[in-house]
Amino acid sequence: MAITAQMVKELREKTGAGMMDCKKALQETGGDMDQAIDFLREKGIAKAAKKADRIAAEGTTYIQSEGNTAVILEVNAETDFVAKNENFQTVVKELSHHLLTNQPASAEEALDQKMENGSTVGEFINSAIAKIGEKITLRRFAIRTKTDNDAFGEYLHMGGRIGVLTVVEGTTDADAAKDVAMHAAALNPKYVSRDQVSEEEVEREREVLTQQALNEGKPENIVAKMVEGRLGKFFEDVCILDQPFVKNPDQKVRQFLESKGAVLTDFVRYEVGEGIEKRQENFADEVMSQVNKK
Repeated sequence: MAITAQMVKELREKTGAGMMDCKKALQETGGDMDQAIDFLREKGIAKAAKKADRIAAEGTTYIQSEGNTAVILEVNAETDFVAKNENFQTVVKELSHHLLTNQPASAEEALDQKMENGSTVGEFINSAIAKIGEKITLRRFAIRTKTDNDAFGEYLHMGGRIGVLTVVEGTTDADAAKDVAMHAAALNPKYVSRDQVSEEEVEREREVLTQQALNEGKPENIVAKMVEGRLGKFFEDVCILDQPFVKNPDQKVRQFLESKGAVLTDFVRYEVGEGIEKRQENFADEVMSQVNKK
């Protein structure tokens, strides 16, 4: 049967093996996914396949910078206990070093890249899974650059539960840039400034606010003015420059930056496990399910 890109992608997600290895395994097994997994395991390429369907929603974020380049990444594990494990932390640091040095375009591309020890990133992660005993995934990363006249703000909250990397132009004050990163960790903005918010999102919010005002019984002739006023609160919620600065609520983040002669051009905020559907397990039900199997 024809081997599709989707089949290769699925096998990669299940095993962590490289793209070409996955394609060969599917070709050798006539496209049978289970047999392909066994094929890779037999070759020693997918020692971690049996853990592939587990949910890895714990883990850590990490930031590393060298000169004018920085990387922020999220690496997931299954439990918070393992996320605090020294071996896991070493894996995260080695991955960050590789990403910073090689700057792949995506996590998928990274998996096929050779590390300094000669193994691919995918093989390195699989080896770590075999050693640590939990599913581990390189979920995402972002690489940012600056000039000698700018600053990175690096902040890890709760030991990496939340990580924020900011890029601030016009100053080399890393402490000020870190203060903005700390603010982003606390208030979770989506955008730097209002011009980054799409017209579609603004219009959708305007429609919601208009209906809210009408439902409150406000006269139609003043609703439009009310809505524009309430839109200001919406922008304050989603745009970091419009937010009251956490270290001094009497000034906006924009004003804090202006006092430093600086401009925030970008930020990346990762929170461990956000967007991952975590398995909710009832312990009593789990015990009963084991009893019923006997």
